Amino acid sequence: MSMLKEGRPTAPTPVPVNEAHMSPTTATGNRALMLEEALIFEIGSTATTGVDFAPAPQVASRLGNLARTDSIGLPGLSEQETVRHYTRLSRQNYAIDLGLFPLGSCTMKHNPRLNEKVARMPGFADIHPLSPQSTVQGALAVIHELAGWLVTLTGMHSVAMSPKAGAHGELCGLLAIRAALEARGDARSVILVPESAHGTNPATAAFCGYKVEDIPATPEGRVDLEALKRRLGPDVAGVMITNPNTCGLFERDMKVISDAVHAVGAFVYCDGANFNAIVGRVRPGDLGIDAMHINLHKTFSTPHGGGGPGSGPVVLSEALTPFAPLPFVEKQGDLFVLVEEETAGEHHAGTFGRMVAFHGQMGMFTRALAYILSHGADGLRQVAEDAVLNANYILRSLDDVLDAPFGGSGPCMHEALFSDKGLAEGFTTLDIAKGLIDEGFHPMTMYFPLVVHGAMLIEPTETESKAALDQFIMALRSLAQRAKAGDEALKGAPYHAPRRRLDETLAARKPVLTWSEPDLAQAAE
Repeated sequence: MSMLKEGRPTAPTPVPVNEAHMSPTTATGNRALMLEEALIFEIGSTATTGVDFAPAPQVASRLGNLARTDSIGLPGLSEQETVRHYTRLSRQNYAIDLGLFPLGSCTMKHNPRLNEKVARMPGFADIHPLSPQSTVQGALAVIHELAGWLVTLTGMHSVAMSPKAGAHGELCGLLAIRAALEARGDARSVILVPESAHGTNPATAAFCGYKVEDIPATPEGRVDLEALKRRLGPDVAGVMITNPNTCGLFERDMKVISDAVHAVGAFVYCDGANFNAIVGRVRPGDLGIDAMHINLHKTFSTPHGGGGPGSGPVVLSEALTPFAPLPFVEKQGDLFVLVEEETAGEHHAGTFGRMVAFHGQMGMFTRALAYILSHGADGLRQVAEDAVLNANYILRSLDDVLDAPFGGSGPCMHEALFSDKGLAEGFTTLDIAKGLIDEGFHPMTMYFPLVVHGAMLIEPTETESKAALDQFIMALRSLAQRAKAGDEALKGAPYHAPRRRLDETLAARKPVLTWSEPDLAQAAE
């Protein structure tokens, strides 16, 4: 896809550090409760151990020449040293339990502890995927009930529960679309993706073997309907559209887009990562959507990050339901049954196959159902309303000091989008983001979407209070004013974090992932 490149700096500009910006040094390197923590290899010695073991019996190794007889170099620490090390490290992490997470397009909201209690019930937490189905009827009932809720909330025909994350759900939807086209003998080669879509959309389409073509956005940040209509044709398999889109706007022409796509025999895939903004308010099925993934770990509160666990069920239209993946839960009489390849029979002969070894993530299912049942229909509607209210509060509280490129396009949805336009010469989005760290906040999403230069994407979610938003707004206003005034101190931020500003590009391209003893490391140099 051809998108506007925002020109993010590849390395930080060296800035002379003004000692007035720094805290006085200490003998230990500690700063009150912000403790300087060494690597675990630097704390313990490989020559010692924190635990006494009886001598191991001499037995013949079954590994043959694969057996390792030399030391693996792990440090020996006592229990106290180990606990303190990891506790200190944990205190250097930002978390939703510490403050607002303003990441845009990545809903990070408070996870009610009730959900955690339910997910930790032994019948759910200790379940094994190979347990006999007669012994896990309660778990299958939870999956079946959650599936029913997802179908009801979206107005779709069915749902595939097995996809493990959003991008995995996208893959599921496109595989169903491809299977539907192949079933009617209509091989097509192109997927259209608007510029305002999530970056995983074109990647997933390319992974499925499709040629990806982009559709431009209008000056107000929405899909260019006329450009889309001009490109539609017999080679187009489908359109992947994010709604609400990555500019934080609702695609008002969604039904018209769907009708135009269906008219040429293609399908509509909707990226549902931003469903939190419309849950209980809008049913995607009413908009002509054929497939949409739902991030349970965004809309329905399960914490995410660090690579998982995730969950991305995919709701499907009646046209795509016959091609949904296996397995799925079906109620047969008084029993819940997990339908597999050998039991699918003729009533699901069109399935495109299997995506995962088992059937999704049980902890995600229980948390999501607990969240839905505790909110109820009116509560879920309020989730969307409050999320949109909070995002617009941030947008209008900052659009006098930060450029809001689509601020005139009407109310935003779940997130507010700003650019770096108007900052003093030499100042960038990165400077503001690093300044937020000193203010005690995790930075917002930076340089995304690519259609906005120096983008700052902020999603407050519905779980933040007005007091929390006011504090964040105050901090961001101050940083914006400093950047516009050319405050050189901002270029050296953060000053109060465990580490000063790093060369993020070098760290990403040439990471140092192994530790060597100092004398060996010096010899290697």
